[in-house]
Amino acid sequence: MTTAPRTIPAVLDRIADQFAEHEALVTDDRTLTYAELRAEARRAASAMIDLGIAKGDRVAIWSPNTWHWVVACLATHYAGAVVVPLNTRYTASEATDIVARTAAPLLIAAGRFLGADRTADLDRAALPALRHIVRVPVEADDTESIDSWREFVTRGGDLAAVDERAAAVEPDDVSDILFTSGTTGRSKGALCAHRQSLDASAAWAECGQLTSADRYLCINPFFHNFGYKAGILACLQSGATLIPQLTFDPEGAMRAVSEHGITVLPGPPTIYQTILDHPKRADYELSSLRFAVTGAAVVPVVLIERMQSELDIDIVLTAYGLTEASGFGTMCRADDDAVTVATTCGRPIADFELRIADETGEVLLRGPNVMLGYLDDPEATAAAIDADGWLHTGDIGTVDENGNLSITDRLKDMYICGGFNVYPAEIEQVLARLDGVAESAVIGVPDERLGEVGKAFVVLKPGSDLDEQRVIAYAREHLANFKTPRSVEFLDVLPRNPGGKVVKPQLRERAH
Repeated sequence: MTTAPRTIPAVLDRIADQFAEHEALVTDDRTLTYAELRAEARRAASAMIDLGIAKGDRVAIWSPNTWHWVVACLATHYAGAVVVPLNTRYTASEATDIVARTAAPLLIAAGRFLGADRTADLDRAALPALRHIVRVPVEADDTESIDSWREFVTRGGDLAAVDERAAAVEPDDVSDILFTSGTTGRSKGALCAHRQSLDASAAWAECGQLTSADRYLCINPFFHNFGYKAGILACLQSGATLIPQLTFDPEGAMRAVSEHGITVLPGPPTIYQTILDHPKRADYELSSLRFAVTGAAVVPVVLIERMQSELDIDIVLTAYGLTEASGFGTMCRADDDAVTVATTCGRPIADFELRIADETGEVLLRGPNVMLGYLDDPEATAAAIDADGWLHTGDIGTVDENGNLSITDRLKDMYICGGFNVYPAEIEQVLARLDGVAESAVIGVPDERLGEVGKAFVVLKPGSDLDEQRVIAYAREHLANFKTPRSVEFLDVLPRNPGGKVVKPQLRERAH
């Protein structure tokens, strides 16, 4: 019996041989078979080598879900380099920080997208290592970006050098660095190896019984573990067809399900809620759906039941994962009942061990797919992974008699807005720079559409005339939209414990 390949280039080679004429990627403007996807990736990898990208170099990708993202990602791996995905909601200063810290010589970035061209705002003086920017066309009439991508790929020629580079990639080589905001307010980059990114995503695909017969609508962004690993890499290992959606539009998603015979539709709970309650749902044929995965928020039992009954989805699962665990952790199984799926995150997958810390109730994970460590931050790595190899997740949870994990609270103050982790300390750092703010504390408050949104409690300096609108506008200028607080309450003092720490539970009580 042959063992499965443990590097992403080797997986691409195998799947391109096995399913050469099978559709790998379908977008509005391009359909690629697995053989064509491999050919595109090799050509782009050759172009990267021509630009001087060396083994182990970092290549940043700052773009929405187009076919170019997939090609650029696989090309980076094929060239022996490391993928650094950037959140499309990042401001130019947030993107500059990550490109600088990874010393990426190449940035593959969206041209015009949603009316903005943010690469123009990057602080190039702070990016001495950045030698090349390749623009990806997102909008059909963006000729500058169309030309930029075309010029890039036409540099590719020496495929022998590419194949040599791909063959030299080892399972323990770093495949990607995904950044997660830190509670200190500074993002941390989790280093994952090829074997980890592959093994964890393969375990996820196995839980969903993913095969080459599946057609997978990918609403989750590729810059996120859910889109990149549970999306691109899960399809790459199963032969499923990936159909990315640029931005979530409920009617567009229903149309895609109907037109493409979509069988797999993962996403946060809001996606299913929106589709279920959509006035035009009956206009679309959605019976092809068979597998859905959700998580990243509290899931109402009734939602799971409606997904099973009204959408007739055979397998509805919930999962729990974090970037430091290669994006995964625990997951329900196909034969779990609706209550188990809605009230728990399932049992460990991908060879993870699960334990609840006696003293704190913190969820701990251990196994071969815990990250290699944080980029250039041994202290933070040691704080996250103890001497016995247990990853301290920062979440508080319980495990039932069947081994199912339920997340009950967060050890730290992180909350989840629209599926994205938000760390209040980062927002508080930004607000501290606003003239007139003496101090602030940010919490997550319930929101029907996004799960949670930020609420800032602000103490003003004497004589300041700041109002809610100006505080929110300042935050929006310096932070991605999902991090920007939606409301502000002004207080004379923040509640503090005897040690001087802000008592956030009191603020949460006040907000309800």
